[in-house]
Amino acid sequence: MNASLEKRRGLERRLTVRVPVVEIDREVSSRLVRGSRTAKLKGFRPGKIPAKVVRQRFGDQVRQEVISDTVRSSFTQALEQENLNPAGSPQIEHLTDRDSDHFSYRATFEVYPEVKLKTLDGLSVEKPVVQITDADTDEMIDKLKDQKATWQSVDREAKLGDRVIVDFVGTISDQVFEGSEGTEVPIELGAGQVLEGFENALRGAVAGQSKKTKVKFPKDYPAAELGGKKAVFDITIHRVEEKILPEINDEFLDAFGIKEGGLQALRSTITSNMEQELEQRVKAEVKRRALDALLKMNSIEVPRALVEQEVSSLQAEGMRRLGIEDPEKAPPRESFQAVAERRVALALLVQNLIAEQGIEVDRDRVDGRIAEITATLDKPEEMARAYHSNRELMAQIESSVLEDQVVDCLMEHAKTKNKSVEFKKFMM
Repeated sequence: MNASLEKRRGLERRLTVRVPVVEIDREVSSRLVRGSRTAKLKGFRPGKIPAKVVRQRFGDQVRQEVISDTVRSSFTQALEQENLNPAGSPQIEHLTDRDSDHFSYRATFEVYPEVKLKTLDGLSVEKPVVQITDADTDEMIDKLKDQKATWQSVDREAKLGDRVIVDFVGTISDQVFEGSEGTEVPIELGAGQVLEGFENALRGAVAGQSKKTKVKFPKDYPAAELGGKKAVFDITIHRVEEKILPEINDEFLDAFGIKEGGLQALRSTITSNMEQELEQRVKAEVKRRALDALLKMNSIEVPRALVEQEVSSLQAEGMRRLGIEDPEKAPPRESFQAVAERRVALALLVQNLIAEQGIEVDRDRVDGRIAEITATLDKPEEMARAYHSNRELMAQIESSVLEDQVVDCLMEHAKTKNKSVEFKKFMM
C-alpha cells in the first residue's frame, strides 16, 4: 500500500491510496475457492461447481466485497501511518478502473483540531446573586390563584384580561389555509395567544358580533409557509367571559397540600419551592457562563462534519418536542447552526480540559446524584440498585457529574464578580 497526504482548507485532509491489483486479485481468488465449497447452484452438487462457473456467477460480487474491505483496511492503515484522527466518515472516490496495475482511491475527510488550552487563570465569570423578596412570593401566589381561576360570562365589551370564545376562518388570496379554522376557541386577551392584529379585533367585541380583520404574519413565523403573508379572518364572537379569582380559603390551601398553618404555611411552602428552583437556575446559569468564558478564551475551528451531526440531532429533538413526523415540516437546519457549533466547540475544549487537568468521575458524587434522584421514589434503595445496574443510565449520570466537576474546576481558577439581579428578571 502507498498513501500520500494532502492538506486542504481548514481541517480538511485528502489521502490518495494505491493498492496493487495483484493483491486484490489474490484475495478474490481465495474467497472464490472458499466459497465454491459451500455455494449452491442449480444443476451442480455442493462443492462440485467448476471454478470457471463460480467466477462467472460470483466474481463481480466478491470483487466488490474485496474492494470495500480493502478500502476500509488500507484507509485505517493510512491514518495510522500519517497519525491522523478523522472527524466523521470519509468521502471515497475511486480513481482507477480494474485494468490498471493499482487500485487507487481518494479519501476526503476532516480531522480533529489541535487544541492548546490557554491558562485557566485568565477566565472571568460574573456570578448572579438573587434574593427572593416578599413581593416575589406574593406574585407567585397571584399566579397560583390565576391557575385556579374560573370564567363567567358577562354582557359587555371585551377588555384586557377577559376571555373571548370565538369561531374563525382565515384566508390568504381567498384560499383557506392549514390551521386557519377554529370553533369555540377560547382566547385570553393580553396573554399573547394569537397575533396582535387578531387580538386587537377582539378588544371591545361583544357576544353575537361578527367581525372581519386583516392580519400580517411576521417573517419569522414558525410556519415558514405563512411568514410575511397577509391573511383575512372572519370572526364570530360567541361569549365574553370575565376571570374570577378564587379566595385563599381552606379549599384553596388544600389544593396545594396545606392542611394547617393557613396563608403563612402556604407562603413558606411557596418560598421554599422558589428557593429550590432558584438554586438550580443559578447553578445552570453559572455553568453556562463558565463554559462561555472557556469558549471565549479558546477560539478553535470545528469540523463541519461534527457540526452537521449535531444539527441533525438538534433538529430531530426539535421534531420530537413539536410532535412533527413529516421531515418536510422539520424546523430549518439553519436555526440550529449556532447552537451546534457552540456544542461541538465546547465538547472539544472540555475533552482537552479533562485530560489536561486529570479530572476523573467522582464516585461519591455519582452515588449522591443517584440518591437525590431516587429519594422521592417508592423503594429508593431498590431503585438506586436499578440505576447502578443500568449502564446507559449510569453513563448519563456520570457524564452529568463529570460536567459539574469541569465547571467546578473552571470556577476555582476563574476571577469571579458577583452581580445582584432581581428574582423576577433572573427567572424570565
